[in-house]
Amino acid sequence: MGSGKSTYGRILSKEFLLPFLDTDAEIEKREGMSINEMFEAKGEEYFRDAETGLLRELSGSEAVPDGVISVGGGMPVREENRELMRKCGTVVYIKASPGLLKERLRDRSSKRPMLKGMDVDERVDSLLRDREALYESAAHHIIEIDGLEIYQVVNKLKALYNRGR
Repeated sequence: MGSGKSTYGRILSKEFLLPFLDTDAEIEKREGMSINEMFEAKGEEYFRDAETGLLRELSGSEAVPDGVISVGGGMPVREENRELMRKCGTVVYIKASPGLLKERLRDRSSKRPMLKGMDVDERVDSLLRDREALYESAAHHIIEIDGLEIYQVVNKLKALYNRGR
């Protein structure tokens, strides 16, 4: 959350003329409500089930053949999701330091259900403590982005993509 996955993914997909799918946006479209609304009306578990359902669909189809998928920050928490992500293709963990994430998320916390009404610094630390090993176990590659400009991160992603062809 806040690492820039969707931004980098969109740019990469345009550079290579590949389809792009943001799983959060796709779930919102299918459900007809925002993730915040989904958390409030149906709960986090409902949303997590929707994530898993979408990944099952993507991993068993040609829905995004040779494309770019950006997943939500909670997607890799479930073991099944980590396996499905790897089945979909090469998984890259866009890793940002806690400080960078806090800086990026501080003004946007009301739009993020996992941060809503909470102290952003404490919550980011807690989420990273709980999730970082899971992110790393899901990833084929890790790109650390602190101190990098957008084009530098995209160039690293492009190099990974070109190596995998």
